Amino acid sequence: MSIINFLLGAPLGFILRFCYDITHDLGWAIVIFTFATKVILFPISLISQKNSIIMVKLQPRLDDIKARYEDEFEVMLKERKALCKREKYSAFKAILPLLIQIPIILGVIGVIYSPLKYILNIDNADINQLTAITREYVGESLETGADLRVIHAVHENPRLFPASAAVQAIADFKTGFLGFDLSAIPSLAGAYILIPLLSALSAFLMCLAQNWFNPLTKESGFLNKWGITIFLVMFSGYFAAVCPAGVGLYWIAGNLLGILVSWVCYLIYNPNKYIDYENHAVKTKLSAKEKRELKDKKRREKECQKVDEKRFFGVKKEIVFYAESRGFYKYFKGFIQHILDRSDIVVHYVTSDIDDPLLSDTRERFESYFCSVNGLITLFMKMDCDIMVLTMPDLERYHIKRSLVKNDIEYIYADHGIGSFHLMLRKGALDYYDTIFCYSKNHDAEIRATERLYGTQEKKLVNVGFGLLDENIANYERLDLPKNEKPRVLIAPSWQKDNLLEYCFDELAEGLRLTDYKIIIRPHPEFVKRFPGKMKLIFNKCKDFMGDDFEIQTDFSSNSTVYSSDLVITDWSSIAQEFSFATKKPVLFINTPMKVMNPEWKRIDIVPQEISIRDIIGISVDADKLGDIDETVRELITNAGKYRAAIENFIAGNMYNVGHAAEVGGEYLIAQVKARREAKNEEDNELPAARN
Repeated sequence: MSIINFLLGAPLGFILRFCYDITHDLGWAIVIFTFATKVILFPISLISQKNSIIMVKLQPRLDDIKARYEDEFEVMLKERKALCKREKYSAFKAILPLLIQIPIILGVIGVIYSPLKYILNIDNADINQLTAITREYVGESLETGADLRVIHAVHENPRLFPASAAVQAIADFKTGFLGFDLSAIPSLAGAYILIPLLSALSAFLMCLAQNWFNPLTKESGFLNKWGITIFLVMFSGYFAAVCPAGVGLYWIAGNLLGILVSWVCYLIYNPNKYIDYENHAVKTKLSAKEKRELKDKKRREKECQKVDEKRFFGVKKEIVFYAESRGFYKYFKGFIQHILDRSDIVVHYVTSDIDDPLLSDTRERFESYFCSVNGLITLFMKMDCDIMVLTMPDLERYHIKRSLVKNDIEYIYADHGIGSFHLMLRKGALDYYDTIFCYSKNHDAEIRATERLYGTQEKKLVNVGFGLLDENIANYERLDLPKNEKPRVLIAPSWQKDNLLEYCFDELAEGLRLTDYKIIIRPHPEFVKRFPGKMKLIFNKCKDFMGDDFEIQTDFSSNSTVYSSDLVITDWSSIAQEFSFATKKPVLFINTPMKVMNPEWKRIDIVPQEISIRDIIGISVDADKLGDIDETVRELITNAGKYRAAIENFIAGNMYNVGHAAEVGGEYLIAQVKARREAKNEEDNELPAARN
């Protein structure tokens, strides 16, 4: 506090003394001083208003980033920081008015408590002499508020003090204002109780104004908004009750003038002119039932993890599969079943989805465990198996690390799509894997080219094939679907940034809704889960023409909708290849901005399969040329036979082990476990011999 007084007491005291010399009234001097500080700080308040508008405009995009990278905390922070920098939002500007107000109010307190020095400009020697006389007069020490006690003593009994210019200045110094002594500490009895009450009321009114005029405060949630209001009201009342009434007057005047400042900032930077509230992203609030379900889910996760963690580390494990959620089991399904059918190996399956049905799987030699996302760091660091199979890239680069307790685990990467590694994965995403399950010739070529380019360690490549593709083909052939009376067009976008639901949905829907086709929109499951507000907007846009020939499907329990379609329209989703390779039907690609995870992908002279495949299994259309989309759809459906031959040739020439991927991958895993066992037996046999 002494440092604040030293740095701010003199300049603030000079300004307050100037205001007092004009008015010869301490109360009005404080009011004018408060007004002056608001004027001086107005540009900062204006900057804060503009900064708040930027944040509100950015919030939907920040929510997008949070939803897209909720499992990749470091990436989320990086993306948020880059966006804020790009749009010139500053967190420092948001708190700048508060940072300036705090030292000012502390300085004002110092000035009010020490008016002899800062307002009346009496030198220290005279102040010390007057304080000593006052101490004898009141018969007690004057540790706090000595200047105020001197003023009271001079006003009560001026004869105690020797005649001097200082005593005369004090005698002429008026501390009264509207019947209140501004040097007195308010009591909770009598009229002085109005000071803390008015301070609390003014704070409440200022918060109401902020809730209306400031866009960021206005967008805050109910609890956050009114929680801050209640805190400020209580703090203001308490603050004005324990400080001299002059400080309370400054606080009241500051709050009331703050309302005026908020209003003027609102007039200059009216949020309605800068923020499109009509199309602003809708935040879906959880119902009471959903909140209870979420709370119950967290409880179940905590209880299940405690039990399963102990069980997991309590047994010897040869092979472990990790699934990020229930939807990832399908990428392991064939391998796991082959191992269970053809060996004595116990399969250990870990999932981060408490509702994964595999947690209740009772197959012999199949053990399943739950581990929350927050528990993964510990799980991976303590991993003690021989082989671990994952679909998750970026091992060792972020929060998921290789084991610290067992350094010879074979980490195997099995991708969850047929796409390109060097385009769809981040740079170095596979550097710390030992083995890669390759699905196509592109995978082999990309891995080896990447290793040569960056000089990374050579990995073992196993040409397995894509088990999910085999399953899709088998499922489609089993369905034996009849020909559709009316051609069926499935719109199935990705959930990446700038997917066609967000990028060009209005134009696409308008071009197709009056056609002779049955249109089905099937958003990506992750898009539905992560962006409920956007889904609500899409439903609202389509409500006028929803019917038998135009529907939105959010039930993903069956793939019959995919298989029964005559054409799929997508952007960069892997569903294009999954649909086309299984059904041998064409795809219409919309050229939305391409998802690029590795900005250095062009350094590898291999065309990513996502790009090369587009003109083999279908047609690509730019997003700004959807006016004739009906004709393009008609052409693709009419010439479906031509595309069938091209698709079959591509599969035969590029994909590995079509129809046998599960067997090939399963046999590799069995062989690796057996090799580990044999090596362990040889080691055990050598130990007795060495001792002899």
